[in-house]
Amino acid sequence: MPGDHPMRYQLVPLLIAVTLATVIGCKKAEPPAVNGKIDITLDWKPEPEFGGFYQATLDDSFKNRGLDVTLKTAGAGAPTWQLVAGGQTMFATTAADQVLIARAHGADVVAIYAVYQTFPQGILVHKKRGFKTIDDVFKNPGTLAAEDDTWLHFLVQKFEPVKVKVTGYGSGIAAFLTETDYSQQCFVTSEPLLAAKKGADVQTFLIADAGYNPYTTVLITTQRTIDSQPKLVHDVVEACRTGWQHYLDDPSKANATMSKLNSEMEPDVFKAAAEAQKPLIDTAETKTAGLGSMTTDRWDQLAHQLVKLGVITQAPNPNSAFLNPGTSQTADSQPVGK
Repeated sequence: MPGDHPMRYQLVPLLIAVTLATVIGCKKAEPPAVNGKIDITLDWKPEPEFGGFYQATLDDSFKNRGLDVTLKTAGAGAPTWQLVAGGQTMFATTAADQVLIARAHGADVVAIYAVYQTFPQGILVHKKRGFKTIDDVFKNPGTLAAEDDTWLHFLVQKFEPVKVKVTGYGSGIAAFLTETDYSQQCFVTSEPLLAAKKGADVQTFLIADAGYNPYTTVLITTQRTIDSQPKLVHDVVEACRTGWQHYLDDPSKANATMSKLNSEMEPDVFKAAAEAQKPLIDTAETKTAGLGSMTTDRWDQLAHQLVKLGVITQAPNPNSAFLNPGTSQTADSQPVGK
């Protein structure tokens, strides 16, 4: 289905353990970028959540900084942070909670740019149910289709005891369209738009409003790359900022390019999604600090939430998890896993 978003960041402990053993066992530095040639591996298909990266290739934002960037796409559940930590790609996108999980396990992964300031994950319901807040989803009977992920554990813990029956999430909106007491996970830029297009009277609750708000579509690299090639990293960040600003101003050109690469999403949905995501990307904070910026407080809060949920046993130093905007080093130089 066009726009399907099965959770790309679902935790699979055995896979993580096996991959980490490989990643940590071969901590070789990435080769330096030759003539500015680098890869950015995206953790999903070409869709508006990556629009600014495509825009940066189209308007020469990368080229003007001496960068020859190839955008690569990965499938659902692709281990992008493992690819970065293992030196198989220099840059990739993931989510902030995945960065902290990686660092808690000793992997060298650092966030350098955060596209979504507000977590775009939400819960889609039928408006006729009359829900006022997200806790109504959990306090009332019915079905909630959702992946077993950190945000779900957060909400169940927050709103327990819950009355809703939580089932696994496959994909698409077919069940939602036919069952009035059915709710499901969604990206607010995707499934709600598709359901409304099919005639459903939809209502969406943002999970961020309940207090779980990880930065999403986060560009990552390694600390060793930051240390060995600070100008390269700085140029990538600034080119992304330029590309994203241009995409927010006018997404049509990048949308047309992505539409050719992802024919499952119709052009009008590309347009609607690009508009819907604007307030999640350009916020009061970014208007002051710049697009893609991040704060220690947000990283620290998320780290402690993951500990409380039992996802990690100890919160990594939040200042070592991200690159301060406009600088070439993290706020704290402590090694990963500390």
